[in-house]
Amino acid sequence: MHLAPRVLHRAVAAATIALLATAVGCAPQPEEKATGAASGSAGATCAKGKLATKSSGKLTVATDEPAYEPWFKDDKPANGEGFESAVAYAVAKQLGYDKSAVVWQSVPFNKAFAPGEKTFDFDINQVSISAERKKAVDFSAGYYDVRQAVIALKGTKAAKATGIADLKGLKLGAQVGTTSLDYIDDVVKPTRQAAVYAKNDQAKSALKNGQVDAIVTDLPTAFYITAAEVTDAKIVGQFENQGGTPEQFGLVLDKGSALTSCVTDAVDALRKDGTLAKLEKQWLSDAVDAPVLK
Repeated sequence: MHLAPRVLHRAVAAATIALLATAVGCAPQPEEKATGAASGSAGATCAKGKLATKSSGKLTVATDEPAYEPWFKDDKPANGEGFESAVAYAVAKQLGYDKSAVVWQSVPFNKAFAPGEKTFDFDINQVSISAERKKAVDFSAGYYDVRQAVIALKGTKAAKATGIADLKGLKLGAQVGTTSLDYIDDVVKPTRQAAVYAKNDQAKSALKNGQVDAIVTDLPTAFYITAAEVTDAKIVGQFENQGGTPEQFGLVLDKGSALTSCVTDAVDALRKDGTLAKLEKQWLSDAVDAPVLK
């Protein structure tokens, strides 16, 4: 069957357009400008107080229970006292939410960065940013540069350690899922398997009862433990940060959260205007001087 000239002309034109479309679709396309934002944050609006939060008009913030000092005070995250409580409210304010619009939620430490949809907008609970954790969740920019420290009872062999080599034969303990435990396994590499605890409280009890020779926590927590909770203990020393990038705590968000870039911008702004440094000096001023273990 022959096509009429006009029909044939249209068919050829349509085929030409289709071929061009295919060629364009297969041709290398200009790459979008790379950014540090999470995949789900593209096009997100950071309009003050109007973010796509879990509850409209509210900002849901999570942390563990109990909430330890000096990060929180009196186990009451909502009181605005303690470094992380103060940071949470500073971030909320930067995002356009006053104190009355912040809703606190209790979420266990390990669950905060485990795979799966979150019930909070962000979690603040001394969670170190790592490539492994980024596979399951998003992180904001870091709000605190971290050092890990060793605590031992005064007068013990562990208390006399001056370097990593002195720790290798000791029984060390730390909370599960923490960078503290990673430092034991990857930096100290002790000859005895580390004791692992669900909570820092359990690790402290093990130290007091002589079940472990020493425990590892972040440095500010170590100062608080030795000053107020296990007063017959001392900070043996702190570890140097591994690699060129310092360990940092970050706010935890859903993987691909539309809020990630907004929260990161808020943290960056608080670092730039000196708020984070001011809050660190106010709540963590002791955590500046401890011998370095090498």
